[in-house]
Amino acid sequence: MSRIYYTKPSITELEIRYATDAATNGWGERCYEYITRFEDAFRQHLNVKYAIATSSCTGALHMGLAALGVGPDDEVILADLNWIASAAPVTYLGAKPVFVDVLTDTWCIDSEKTKEAITPKTKAIIAVHLYGNLCNMKALLDLGRRYNVPIIEDAAEAIGSVYHGKRAGSMGIFGAFSFHGTKTITTGEGGMFVTNDDNLYEKVLTLSNHGRARGQTKQFWPDIIGFKYKMSNIQAAIGCAQMERIEELITGKHRIFNTYKKNLSGLPLKMNPEHEGTVNGYWMPTIIVDEGTPFDRQALLDDFKLNEIDGRVFFWPLSMLPAFKNQPEHKVSYGLFTRAVNLPSYHDLSDEEMRRVIDLLRKYF
Repeated sequence: MSRIYYTKPSITELEIRYATDAATNGWGERCYEYITRFEDAFRQHLNVKYAIATSSCTGALHMGLAALGVGPDDEVILADLNWIASAAPVTYLGAKPVFVDVLTDTWCIDSEKTKEAITPKTKAIIAVHLYGNLCNMKALLDLGRRYNVPIIEDAAEAIGSVYHGKRAGSMGIFGAFSFHGTKTITTGEGGMFVTNDDNLYEKVLTLSNHGRARGQTKQFWPDIIGFKYKMSNIQAAIGCAQMERIEELITGKHRIFNTYKKNLSGLPLKMNPEHEGTVNGYWMPTIIVDEGTPFDRQALLDDFKLNEIDGRVFFWPLSMLPAFKNQPEHKVSYGLFTRAVNLPSYHDLSDEEMRRVIDLLRKYF
């Protein structure tokens, strides 16, 4: 019985050819060639003015927050139910992550709870589009305008997601993306900072190159202390190939999700939502077992393992982690993760492999 991985990248001869060319010829004057191509392709896909390739989504968030002036004693609001990478850059700058509860349907940040959490110290709000599900951007952007607080989009998991005609990551003051090996498109590791704001772009561009401003004529003269979050030319070469295939890769996520959705109907569970006016990128098809239904998450994962299937737990509430203070009053966040499992979703997942996952789930319930 072959193992079904929960995720793996889709790498073809095109990615190998571009990466080989970058490794063979992408040096000297050509050392940024694929990086520029990748940034341009991604910028055009998102319909934004600027894109800066980075070594990770975490790096993109860190530089963007720094460019906004986030620092000690500031507060940044984000949902409790997230991966640590959304909160960690806030702490790098000496600021405090303020966690709020999530919505029951999208599992994303609750805008009403966000409003209640805003204080004079609030420097930004991070909207994380979890598992491809979309935050209520209208409500969050309205809050941002009302309280003069910038809205940041962590779209690491939302390539292919669209909110009322605008791609995830293109609506806030800036967006951040991940190209980790688990993501819909990948460069192995890597990320992207995107924005439509001229001043913010120049600040992050300077920060991304050890503080060397674009117009500086002195060689090796950093104007400020910056960071080193550059993507390599070889990584970007793989990204260029992935961008040429992006519609195919996004369509593959829909194929997989729709197969699960159709064949799991009638079971006491819900899956990633797609509200009117939105398109879900379905990065990670997820089941949430209905409240009141007997469910042992570990028992299901053990069944998966016995059958050579990878299952993945839902993110823990960040406030449960040792670095932060428990906030069990976040009833939705603390109630969701025990009833949730991510399903295998890599691009080349076959109908036969999905049938094995579906049969096991139907047998369990």
